[in-house]
Amino acid sequence: MRRYVLTGTPGAGKTAILRGLHELGYEVVEEAATAVIARAQAQGEEEPWTRASFVDEVVELQRERQLEGTATGPATATGPATATGPATVQVFDRSPVCTHALATYLGRPVSRALTAEIERITTEEIYERQVLFIRNLGFCEPTSARRISFQESLVFEKVHEQSYRTFGYELIDIPADDLAHRVAAVTSVIAQPHRQ
Repeated sequence: MRRYVLTGTPGAGKTAILRGLHELGYEVVEEAATAVIARAQAQGEEEPWTRASFVDEVVELQRERQLEGTATGPATATGPATATGPATVQVFDRSPVCTHALATYLGRPVSRALTAEIERITTEEIYERQVLFIRNLGFCEPTSARRISFQESLVFEKVHEQSYRTFGYELIDIPADDLAHRVAAVTSVIAQPHRQ
């Protein structure tokens, strides 16, 4: 199984790209942080990202989803990946390296759980070294889980770049464009034969 990471700043269009990939038969795994936030907000907690345990909760859900090897969330509503080739590829909306970027951005210490998970994914080569970096669209629309200005999102984008480069990943830029072109750009990378 080849596991690719889709990353970038909040509001860059990752979810729409994931849905497009799923429609093409690729197995996709949605963002863990959004799920952690939604679950907490459903229980009445307005800003769960301010809780000290938030980063570790995100790491734990990322680990669970990766180990289960199953697609999750609404992007998978049409069923499993097809068996004609894309079934050997999973595309993840973010990885523990993104969680490292989040901790850095929030000014939080990198916890033992996060350090251990980054060591695990590095040692076991869980994710492909090529990371699909979805560039910002020139704006950032707020949601219940995304309360960040466009200017703040640009800072967060730079922190993500730095984290991935620090851990030795190769960033493949997916520039702002219409959705079809962005899905095609991602597909051109993930459909390539495996390379080390």
